[in-house]
Amino acid sequence: MKKVLGLGNALTDILLQVSEDDLRELGLPKGSMNLISMEQCEKIQTRFLSVRKKMVAGGSASNTITAITQLGGKAAFIGKVGNDEVGDFYREDLIKNGVKPLLLQSDKMSGCSIVLITPDGERTFATYLGAAADMHAEDIEKAAFMGYDIFHIEGYLVQDHDLIEKAIRLAKESGCMISLDLASYNVVNENHAFLKELVRKYVDIVFANEDESFAYTHLNPEESVQNIAQQCDIAVVKVGKRGSYVQQGDKRYQIGAITTSCTDSTGAGDLYAGGFLHALSDGFDIRRCGEIGTIAAGRVVEIIGTKLSEETWDEIRRICAMYRGFLMKYNVEN
Repeated sequence: MKKVLGLGNALTDILLQVSEDDLRELGLPKGSMNLISMEQCEKIQTRFLSVRKKMVAGGSASNTITAITQLGGKAAFIGKVGNDEVGDFYREDLIKNGVKPLLLQSDKMSGCSIVLITPDGERTFATYLGAAADMHAEDIEKAAFMGYDIFHIEGYLVQDHDLIEKAIRLAKESGCMISLDLASYNVVNENHAFLKELVRKYVDIVFANEDESFAYTHLNPEESVQNIAQQCDIAVVKVGKRGSYVQQGDKRYQIGAITTSCTDSTGAGDLYAGGFLHALSDGFDIRRCGEIGTIAAGRVVEIIGTKLSEETWDEIRRICAMYRGFLMKYNVEN
């Protein structure tokens, strides 16, 4: 089985259930990712002081890497945290979930992402990067990529072009397959030309949701996945309750979503990528990869946050084992 290395913002998620009026009053576009100052972070938390909150270690790439280890894969994560209680919590959470922590240390406070969840399950991010934003290109060394086969990076790091390009270039030079999650439509809009060039030069796998793919290609999802697949090896476009499109070369599949009730869509894309990459690392074809990703995403939207129960992971692991059995039988017979 191939080993996966992730790089991303080491953020602790603070999950809050709010109304759409709350979002309007805060001036936060629904479904967006917003970078905020420490003062804004404190203001938002003070506003919802009486609202019940849940705190979990998060960050897009970290969620994906954790999903891979929960499914039985081997993975590590590079991020940057502060020398504080939140940073210690983050490191311990990675270890608890079987992820090898390759965490860098900062003098700044550890970052957090306030996840504002509206009644329809849609999430809006207000992110104070803190120590996470203190990770720079000079922190990344080629030795970190040795022994890994797939390198997954989140598009949220694109605020530092030098960092993301150096990391991807070193990973490529080390023989890694490169996986990029486009992260958010506003991230794509603000960095369109840079991302297009990055994908063209280095990236093997692109993950995008419907809004991100439109921002990237200005096409509908089915046309978009074809367009992206011409720029890299594997393209994935997720379309919410309608499932996803996956394409590699001329092979294109539409994967239907599983029937589920959406409580909170936080982490759905991250866990889809985790299921997909785990299946890919285990030798599955892209259709099976899409199915495993769909199951993981479908299960996480049923709960608040991104941490599935052990029983749910067992269920997904059993499905992976069944697919693996089919794959072994096929290889023997052919």
